[in-house]
Amino acid sequence: MSEFDLTDLDRRIWLDELEDFVPQRVLDVHTHIYRWAFDLDPNKSTGPRASGIGAYFPEVTWELAEKVDKALLPGRTMERLAFPFPFPYPCDFEASNTYVAAETSKGNASRGLMLVNPGMSASDIEGTIERTGLIGFKPYRFYSSTGDAVECRINDFLPEHQIAVADRLGLIIMMHLSKRDGIADPHNIEDIRRLSEKYPNVKWILAHCARSYSAWAIEKAATHLRGLHNVWYDTSSVCESDALDALYTGVGIDRVMYGSDDMIGPMRGKYITFGKAWSYLSPSNHSLSLVHCDSQMTFIRYEQLRAMKRGARQIGLSTAQREALFYGTARTLLDSCRLTLSQ
Repeated sequence: MSEFDLTDLDRRIWLDELEDFVPQRVLDVHTHIYRWAFDLDPNKSTGPRASGIGAYFPEVTWELAEKVDKALLPGRTMERLAFPFPFPYPCDFEASNTYVAAETSKGNASRGLMLVNPGMSASDIEGTIERTGLIGFKPYRFYSSTGDAVECRINDFLPEHQIAVADRLGLIIMMHLSKRDGIADPHNIEDIRRLSEKYPNVKWILAHCARSYSAWAIEKAATHLRGLHNVWYDTSSVCESDALDALYTGVGIDRVMYGSDDMIGPMRGKYITFGKAWSYLSPSNHSLSLVHCDSQMTFIRYEQLRAMKRGARQIGLSTAQREALFYGTARTLLDSCRLTLSQ
């Protein structure tokens, strides 16, 4: 059996819980397209990175993404917003961006983002955007100029000369926040409010429910974020229904978009939360005694979709809202970037 073949458990979850929830058209705004070869660490096969995502999926092509979605979301028409995987330094940024642009072009209405680091000049970035047709940036905390990937602020890994380029061109910035408290950290709230106001043409997407894997973080931040006209959120890899409920009700369902975090979504397991922490629970990293129940794990993707569905019980999604969550909101956002770049 291949890694994407569905078990009986997977099939039951899809048919009983998810098939009537996922619309026919889906635009996944959080997909990683990459090659492990772009991780330039000479010890990557034997060091701490040896069991990481690159080893699990050494080459992610557009065709592989299609294969995964065909297996996990049968009968759905897929489009994607894709970007490279942010390998820690040393990383081949140029090759990563060239590759994601070429692969994404196979998807017709799909689009891509470029991986950026603080050392790139405005002219470097503009040149890549012009050459590749990518419609925004994927910064990441690993590249913080402070050397602290845990407690850095947004401008530590995304300097304002880069944000100014995105503002002038009307581009997307896919933001994975740093700090242990995610969006609940006062610095993150302050930075998002200031930068969204200062650069009104930037289209911010706060990944992973603004890095709120459980409800408490977005509950704390939502009143400060609601109403920001150029800030959206994706649902990628968040598996707690209370976190999705807090996001839907806190910032408004019209600001939320589906993302899978592929190539993580087809892995089996679940992101679990406890206290103010979260972690990935997989079939191989626990010692739980599960003889009292069915111990099989399904896909992270399915756990996320279950949470998205159950988190919406309070607001009772209409068909139109469900279609916007999975497609319409993202389609409008991506199309607005194309219009800006063509002017």
